[in-house]
Amino acid sequence: MPTPSAGYPTPSLFTLQNGRGMQATISARGGTLTKLLVPDKSGVLGNVVLGFDDPATYASEAYESKNIYFGALIGRYANRIRHGQFTLDEQTYSLPINNGPNSLHGGPQGFDKQQWAAQPGTSADGPTLVLHYQSPAGEEGYPGTLSVTAVYTLTEANVLRISYSATTDQPTVLNLTNHSYFNLDYGLSSNILDHELRLLADRYTVVDNTAIPTGELRGVGSSPFDFRAAHRIGERMAQVPGGYDHNWVLHDYLRPHSALAAEVYAPLSGRTMQVHTDQPGVQFYAGNFLDGSLQGHGGIAYGPNYGFALETQHFPDSPNQPSFPTTVLRPGETFESTTEYHFGVRE
Repeated sequence: MPTPSAGYPTPSLFTLQNGRGMQATISARGGTLTKLLVPDKSGVLGNVVLGFDDPATYASEAYESKNIYFGALIGRYANRIRHGQFTLDEQTYSLPINNGPNSLHGGPQGFDKQQWAAQPGTSADGPTLVLHYQSPAGEEGYPGTLSVTAVYTLTEANVLRISYSATTDQPTVLNLTNHSYFNLDYGLSSNILDHELRLLADRYTVVDNTAIPTGELRGVGSSPFDFRAAHRIGERMAQVPGGYDHNWVLHDYLRPHSALAAEVYAPLSGRTMQVHTDQPGVQFYAGNFLDGSLQGHGGIAYGPNYGFALETQHFPDSPNQPSFPTTVLRPGETFESTTEYHFGVRE
């Protein structure tokens, strides 16, 4: 049974632990994964996600002003919506602008800033934390009262699973993800550029200069976006203006079932991570905008590329892109999705 962690008011911070020693610590504020302890090739536990030792830092102006979202649950709409507007059933909705000319990650008071109701428990697969949030109609401009549940489960196979479900009383749009930044060599290297990444995707969404998709799904072949075979993250990143922060279109992206989307290997620690999801896309972000001004776990300054994100998702700006998979949720429907992070080692 997960328990509230010492040194923080009950019931805001919870730690899940399996029988192999792996631990996941989650805050009810934002449903945030604040720490994840995973064994390395020598069996030594170490943290692999960016975050803060003091939970109060997540609510500080110095952190919130940077729109970094370490470990948070993101909604109502993960990623960007062009000009903060979309039309649904002939009605146009306006959202807060918080990323250049666009709306990002649900707006400045998105799900990452909200206090979720938290209920620890157990399941056949391992300890769980059930988080629930009810988003009122009109919150950050989105229609409909939305009831959202996210369940963290830590299995004996060293898998961290996040299962999402949601219902609405009015037609709305929805795109949920977790925004953890990973560094499988945390504390051993100044960046993640030597991590080896494989993405099971042969296309990506081409974007304009404000990171909004043009509508083109371009093949990755003969480009620095081709991770169909594993490459070092830093190997070709200089060829991408601004670095990697793009949505990849996963193989068989309309599949209804979960499948392998990405895998990462860190050579110093020997840790590996596989990401399985039933979502059609994944945003790979290489931490290009980390600037060293924030100090995280262990007093480490998070400079450029200290961590990477693999945000499983629907495509950016889907409400304005009719050719993309729909993100519309209607009354009587239930949105359901699962993403899993499988951890292991390679000698």
